[in-house]
Amino acid sequence: MLLDDRKKKILHAIVRNYLETGEPVGSRTISKDSELGLSSATIRNEMADLEEMGLIIQPHTSAGRIPSDKGYRLYVDEMLADREREVEEMKELLLSREEKLENLLKQVAKLLAVNTNYATMISAPALKGNRLKFIQISRVDVNHVLATVVMEGNVIKNRMVLVDENPDDETMLALNMLLNTRLAGLSADEINLGMIAALKKEAGIHGEIIEKVVDAAAETIRDDDNLEIYTSGANNIFRYPELADKGRASKLITTFEEKTELENIAIQSLSKADQEDGIQVYIGSEAPAEAMQDCSVVTATYELGEGMRGTIGVIGPKRMDYDRVVRIMKNVMKQLDDMYH
Repeated sequence: MLLDDRKKKILHAIVRNYLETGEPVGSRTISKDSELGLSSATIRNEMADLEEMGLIIQPHTSAGRIPSDKGYRLYVDEMLADREREVEEMKELLLSREEKLENLLKQVAKLLAVNTNYATMISAPALKGNRLKFIQISRVDVNHVLATVVMEGNVIKNRMVLVDENPDDETMLALNMLLNTRLAGLSADEINLGMIAALKKEAGIHGEIIEKVVDAAAETIRDDDNLEIYTSGANNIFRYPELADKGRASKLITTFEEKTELENIAIQSLSKADQEDGIQVYIGSEAPAEAMQDCSVVTATYELGEGMRGTIGVIGPKRMDYDRVVRIMKNVMKQLDDMYH
């Protein structure tokens, strides 16, 4: 059924008022809605049209109107469609931000390598405290739904969930609304058995889906996945004779390819982020990576807001220009901080 914008707003106002009060809604009540800006006479005319269309009815004891089943159905369908649009818009925005951030970090690693003539690394930002920001569930096939979990800092992770039913679109939208109303802002520890039981009860016959999705969301928040590490300038190692012999260079290149030890460096740097202005210098045997015992490693911590921190690292010979490297690192930290604050 097609309604013009004014009739739609009046119908929505009648439904909302009736849901809140349980009392029939008159034109004077609707006219107080500042968003509408309509006179009581105009509203009465529109209400008469809505009644003729079967969307509202007038109880015989009152001059006010209440929504009909048909009116409720139109309201619910449009509300669910609006929520679905909001979900998709938010999802596209977050995915776009994630892609832009990845490209930015790769560019930072490359510029550091060019400006220092050393090998460089940068870790994707990690969370100081994991909390759920948003969750979206979507049907994949008759036995699976995809749970897209968005955490603080707009970190997006997906989990495939096996289910025993194939809910329709309206049910999926209703379950999405329930999940986000109850879970948004919670940490993994706050998503406990009592909360899951209450959510299952609210979901009724769809309780099993809710239980499995909530379990997946909690697991995702707790999940300590490997940090994403971006590198550049590994070949700069060959510029320095003390690192360029076959054995040392091979170990260092392998370290940059496999990235496990680089991840350890990032984690150690983040654990010391509040010390020494966020800058750490490791010389020779102090380096937290076996392959870098003949190197110096300088790390810095950058922040992107919303509890997000990552590590920048420069790896070079022990005779590196420390003063210049630290100045460059501080400049990069400031630029990243300014960009996201």
